[in-house]
Amino acid sequence: MPFALNLTTGWIGFLAGAVTGALIGLFFHREEWLGGYNSWSRRLLRLGHIACFGLGLINILFALSTAGLSPTRTLHAASLLLVVGMVTMPLNCFLSAWRKPFRHLFFIPAGSTLLGILCLVVSLP
Repeated sequence: MPFALNLTTGWIGFLAGAVTGALIGLFFHREEWLGGYNSWSRRLLRLGHIACFGLGLINILFALSTAGLSPTRTLHAASLLLVVGMVTMPLNCFLSAWRKPFRHLFFIPAGSTLLGILCLVVSLP
């Protein structure tokens, strides 16, 4: 499989989602934990947790969707951009939950994921 990196990254994302969900789940029963259900910190932790699954799935689908395609430069770019999105989106969510100014870095995961998907779409037959 030419893009095994994305397959591995996707499954690691699922694992990270399960681990972060379990850790968050240890405290979610406390109504005022991190300022309550609607607090910035708690929302960003939930977003980071679900981003692990969402971007993990996108990476797995990318690997499976490109299995029969010739690896072009555009597909290699898409592969790397999606891996960057998978790593940086949850990380940025968790960092932003900790320190709000990190929110200014969301253009990195959002942009890399957007460009990665665009590179894939233009490469499909």
